[in-house]
Amino acid sequence: MFNIATGLAIWCSEAMTLALVLFVAWRHNVRNEAYLYWGFGFLLTGIGFAMIALRGQIPSVLSIETGNAIALLGQSAWVAGFLALERKRIEWWALLPPVIWLAGIFLPWVNDDYSNRVVLYNLASSTGATALAMAVAAGDMRRERTRVKLMGVFVIQGCLCFGSALTMALTLPSEIDATNLAGGSAMASAFLLTIAFAFTCRLIMERSERHLRALTLTDALTGVLNRRGLLGYFAAIQERAHIEQRQVAVMLFDLDHFKRVNDRFGHQSGDAVLTAFARMARQYIPNNIFGRMGGEEFAAFAAVADQTEAEALAEAIRTEFCRLPVSTGEAIVPVTVSIGIALASSVEANIDKLISAADRALYAAKGAGRNCTVTFGEAEAAAPAPATPDSTAGELVPTVDDQVEALRRMGQLSRAG
Repeated sequence: MFNIATGLAIWCSEAMTLALVLFVAWRHNVRNEAYLYWGFGFLLTGIGFAMIALRGQIPSVLSIETGNAIALLGQSAWVAGFLALERKRIEWWALLPPVIWLAGIFLPWVNDDYSNRVVLYNLASSTGATALAMAVAAGDMRRERTRVKLMGVFVIQGCLCFGSALTMALTLPSEIDATNLAGGSAMASAFLLTIAFAFTCRLIMERSERHLRALTLTDALTGVLNRRGLLGYFAAIQERAHIEQRQVAVMLFDLDHFKRVNDRFGHQSGDAVLTAFARMARQYIPNNIFGRMGGEEFAAFAAVADQTEAEALAEAIRTEFCRLPVSTGEAIVPVTVSIGIALASSVEANIDKLISAADRALYAAKGAGRNCTVTFGEAEAAAPAPATPDSTAGELVPTVDDQVEALRRMGQLSRAG
């Protein structure tokens, strides 16, 4: 006969240990509520199985009805943990395992028969395993492949519990046979839960690795790509441009008189300006291939149809930034941006040459009075950089203000004539 008390005692000690580990992990990262829910899940399971193991030594209402309900409530806590991992609200179906148990255990023909109690518990546990599989599937299955394996473990557990319940319901075994069958099913479930815990740890480790990798490619202040992260996307933009038969555009943005902003309003205000520009500009860039090159200089890569599209994109960002009120709490900071653009065909696009050409175009924009856009077409971008940058090179994109001023002067000249 299977010694169920010994098996339960072993599982209780393991569950309590895992609960302690998860509570400590939650204390180190209180924002991740998944650790807290999982810790309560193992704690409740351990307490519930301990009460079941004491059957005959404590009142049956505690060892049978209450103990199994608490153990199944632990499954609900695990479900809540996986939902919390994805920052999703706890669903009502997470509580189905203990609800199913409590709904059936007080029926006389269930409560008075050990085999029927085991069938009911396995049905409730199978429902819990199904709920766990659903909670795991709520995440990004394509990005986190470990989820597929984890969900598979819970599906197997659900099938095992349901198969055990169905076998007992059909064969009507004796109490000894029912105990052995229940014990074997319980040990198999415990083994599967151990595997599931290992896969969960692997899932969290992979997510942490992705987060750390993202931190190395992201600017800490503005939240956009840093120089390293931005340059890593150039090949993808070049390939996309080649497939779509478009040109590759590199845009450099430099906030005008940024040092004056820091000197006059303080470095916190300067940080606010950088953050506001990054948040605004990235919304205009296709696929958000936009980042901070360093200091007050930003860059963007885009696949464009022609020079007109690139200039329209840059001018949309420039004019929107001019209208953007950057508040520092005490004052509104007036800010503008100068933009340099370099274009090349997808076949001839070279990241170093394009950035160098865009930098020369940006220098020309600064020389033209700032708050404007200068574009270097394919011929100018492919030309070697001159020893002394020519501030008159490139094609200056007329702004709306420039056009209004030109019309005003033409009117004055016509009246004077």
